[in-house]
Amino acid sequence: MPREGAAPQWHALAAAEVLARLASGPDGLGAAEAAARLARHGPNRLPPPPRDGPLRRFLRQFESVYIHVLLAAAAVTAALGLWLDAGVILGVVLVNALIGFIQEGRAEDAMEAIRRVLAPRATVVRDGRLAEVDAAGLVPGDVVVLAAGDRVPADLRLLEAHALAVDEAALTGESVPVEKAVAAVAPQSPLAERRSMAWAGTMVRRGQGRGVVVATGPGTEIGRISGMVAQRPPLASPLLARLARLARWVTALTLLLAAAGFAAGVLWHGADAAHMFLASVALAVAAIPEGLPAIVTITLAVGVQRMARRNAVIRRLPAVETLGAVTVICTDKTGTLTRGEMTVVEVVTASGVHRVAGAGYEPRGAVVPPADAALTALAGACALAADAHVEPGPDGWRAAGDPVDAALHVLARKLGLDPAALAVSAPRIAALPFDPARRFTASLHREAAGRRLLCLKGAPEAVLARCARVRTARGEAPLEAAAWRARAEAMARAGRRVLAVAERRVEDGAGGPLEALAGDGLTLLGLVGIMDPPRPEAAPAVAQARRAGIAVKLVTGDHPGTAAAVARAVGIARPEPVRTGGELATLDERGWREAAAGCDVFARTSPEQKLRLVEALDGLGAVVAMTGDGVNDAPALRRAHVGVAMGRGGTEAAREAAEVVLADDHFATIVAAVEEGRVVDDNVRKALLFVLPTNGAEALAVWIGMVTGLPLPVTPLQILWINMVTAVTLALALAFEAPEPDVMARPPRPPRAGLLSPLLAWRVALVSVLGAGAVYLAYELVAPRGEAAARTAAANTLVLAEAAYLFTTRRVLAPLWRGPPLRANPWVARAVAAVLALQLLFTHAPPLQALFGTAALGPGAWGLAAALGLAVAAAAELDKAAWRRLGR
Repeated sequence: MPREGAAPQWHALAAAEVLARLASGPDGLGAAEAAARLARHGPNRLPPPPRDGPLRRFLRQFESVYIHVLLAAAAVTAALGLWLDAGVILGVVLVNALIGFIQEGRAEDAMEAIRRVLAPRATVVRDGRLAEVDAAGLVPGDVVVLAAGDRVPADLRLLEAHALAVDEAALTGESVPVEKAVAAVAPQSPLAERRSMAWAGTMVRRGQGRGVVVATGPGTEIGRISGMVAQRPPLASPLLARLARLARWVTALTLLLAAAGFAAGVLWHGADAAHMFLASVALAVAAIPEGLPAIVTITLAVGVQRMARRNAVIRRLPAVETLGAVTVICTDKTGTLTRGEMTVVEVVTASGVHRVAGAGYEPRGAVVPPADAALTALAGACALAADAHVEPGPDGWRAAGDPVDAALHVLARKLGLDPAALAVSAPRIAALPFDPARRFTASLHREAAGRRLLCLKGAPEAVLARCARVRTARGEAPLEAAAWRARAEAMARAGRRVLAVAERRVEDGAGGPLEALAGDGLTLLGLVGIMDPPRPEAAPAVAQARRAGIAVKLVTGDHPGTAAAVARAVGIARPEPVRTGGELATLDERGWREAAAGCDVFARTSPEQKLRLVEALDGLGAVVAMTGDGVNDAPALRRAHVGVAMGRGGTEAAREAAEVVLADDHFATIVAAVEEGRVVDDNVRKALLFVLPTNGAEALAVWIGMVTGLPLPVTPLQILWINMVTAVTLALALAFEAPEPDVMARPPRPPRAGLLSPLLAWRVALVSVLGAGAVYLAYELVAPRGEAAARTAAANTLVLAEAAYLFTTRRVLAPLWRGPPLRANPWVARAVAAVLALQLLFTHAPPLQALFGTAALGPGAWGLAAALGLAVAAAAELDKAAWRRLGR
């Protein structure tokens, strides 16, 4: 058994030494020893994390300054006897608490999804016999048998591998199944290159093998990832941070104004303390934007609907606005920037280089220059040797079998060959499967006239070593191996997966095993360059992101050459140099920040390195969107400001860790979601631009009365009416505003910028002062008709000013007459009409007159209120013009 402490580097040890260290053997463990080890090591499952109870989780949702402000507002309105308003405010608080309560379980859901990745059953060797056991009962030292279609049940050091290929995309990001071998690899090899290991949770795609269990449960690679998800909290949403800062600012200012007004009224004017206390309460009610959380929530919900129409599903509301603040997108490669379908893009024969058009598995695309005898021979050999085919489906062409062989099948069909007919005319009579030691596959076919055809494909260095001649358009010629090796290396540097294809014709009667026939004397047909091509919409989307001031970084577990080639193809700013996992492993915190700032392509990265990259970018002040589809991506998705998971090709663990799930897995959808996030951010700012000045005008009107000793122009009840009926109703219409024309032509808002920009702060102050002035002017001009009429005129002036001001806030700086037409957002007209109808009831309905102390107004008073309201809106339009002249 291994000693306690750091786990041995099992991948670097010989298989016999691994068995010796684990006190095991080829016949596995005995049942008694397995039971003893199970008691010592525990079951092979990921333990659930400790969880707070439901009550503690629910109470934690109230640990917010803004929630405290809202609760204070509810207490104030309840003290005034306005139970309906208090109930509305408390309802907003409870809705927000419930949303947080539900969403807090996301990390736990992500870890639960990772736990479900482990296989439920496993075939082991116990007491020298095969047995099927519950995978939870596996222990270090157990010998596990693997076959195609199995999910690897624990981390295994391989003892046997017969054409064994394992799909590790969910763990390492490798885009094609990894060929496994028994031989030890270098100790410093990255996870994706430890071919002597099979990792828990990965899938066996072909072949058979045996391996000894070296780690179970939390000790597996997937267990370490689960631990990272549990230990690293998500980065804070910029919106929530900004709202918290705004809440503190509003709270402090409200308390300061209330204390100053109370002191001035009591100490300066000798007013009754109880009367001034009620006035202070009225000021607090006026100043606190209690409807703001509801407005923000509905604005985010509208953004969710818009994003869903563009194939981005939002799992957490604040992520909508956070998307709009993104400054860096860290994207994976396979299926996001690329199609996720291997495609032959280049073929080199003795005749020259042939470019192959078309992408994916659809057998359509031109070959330039056209095929000659050498290229046709190569395509025929590829079709005969390929163990895959393609077929049309409801969502396009799909491959059945090995993706590389499927690409070769498609190449043959693009050149006009029929692989099915070739298989009939030259049936396969023997095959040599891939073996990592040989690095090629071979198949033997019977042809007419008593001849056999040997087709061989594999790694260029392995195939070229067996070739003596090369096929040309006119026949055969001697092979210049060094020149062909140089061509293969150049193709690999360009990001191609390179296969060499050769053939040998064997006369009937020529004996010997197939491996001997493939030993030498072959004729090279050419080199095939395969890649997963970029999606056609990827490059325009990357360009759009860069125009919007968003950096795009490619982070993949794939080969550095492949990563650089894809980065160049899609237009990533700095496709080179590529930083690899081996280089990143040596960096300290400063080195990580330098790498994050100075590099745009990262390859062969581990889950820890993806996580470190997110943290380094956050340390540089970036707002990070991280995309991913595998279990290995879950920690970084959880930690990023916005985690974006693939909905079609991704794992459940990635989806549970993310805030956003893409229904189509396209990078362009991420950019579309960022655009919608910016629209939401703009609309939240517009809501603030509307709510804060209107609340400010109400509060300022009350405060002026307190410090000057003048009568209050509106009563606390009337203020609550205005807040309930107008501020929220009108502001909600802004949630449906269409995008600003320059929404993706400007850089993201600085991550640490507050909600109150200089323009917004100035507009709040200006409109607050003008609104309060209009209220007092209306009160004074109508005062001769009685206090009730004067206050009614003042309240209506405030409401009409808000209604007129709503139209100016539809565009932050653009003039009203150049803004979007009303039909672009019919909710504006509907909201204004509803508010005007309610104000008529407020003014003229006897029950409401009795409740709010209002009086009927004549045409003159209504005209005065309308004129003053329009004047406030006109002043806001003039302010816009001034800011435009300043170039803001």
